[in-house]
Amino acid sequence: MSDSNPQNTAPSDHPIRRSRRKEARPGELLAAALDLFVEKGFAATRVEEVAQRAGVSKGTLFLYFPSKEELFKAVVRENISGRFAEWSDEIDRFEGSTHDMLRDCLFNWWERIGSTQASGIPKLIMSEAQNFPELASFYQQEVMQPGNALIERILKRGVARGEFRPMDFTYGVYLVLAPMLFLVLWKHSLGLCCGNHAQLDPHQYLSAQLDMLTHGLSQPNPSLEHPLP
Repeated sequence: MSDSNPQNTAPSDHPIRRSRRKEARPGELLAAALDLFVEKGFAATRVEEVAQRAGVSKGTLFLYFPSKEELFKAVVRENISGRFAEWSDEIDRFEGSTHDMLRDCLFNWWERIGSTQASGIPKLIMSEAQNFPELASFYQQEVMQPGNALIERILKRGVARGEFRPMDFTYGVYLVLAPMLFLVLWKHSLGLCCGNHAQLDPHQYLSAQLDMLTHGLSQPNPSLEHPLP
């Protein structure tokens, strides 16, 4: 008689499967929540839908996240704000010119955030901030302030090294951020319904914006300002 009776092996297998499933649940819930928040917005997303898409019960969801607001905050931390320490370390280790650092900043942001589903979070915040001021305040503290600080560090590095001309750093940060925000807003709004002729190529768009930024930030060439007669 064979010893491979399923009844003999089931008791030892089930705890392993249950353990793996339990460990995976927070990530599955966050992925489902991100998709639904981006698709429907914060107000229109129901926790029941998140649980259903993740394949768990609503009660299970509340074991990990006590409210929809806390679920949203966890999504933001998982996909954006939780990465700032890593990005800060990359700035500290960067050895090239500040022009190259700014280029890496824009294109790495696109690869890690802009091209992913997480790029829909800024649009959600901008569209629903008035109705959910607590979430807007959370986003400002955990995303906007540290993100702005990283960009300001890049600009200050360029000025200190003589690569960029002196500027108002507060508004300099917004000049860098504005095209990035436009790109994700376009991606999650008009970009969804415009024909191919009106689509933006993200890499070409960021390259053009980088060219405009660096020429505007670079120290003027004295020989061009005072040409010989």
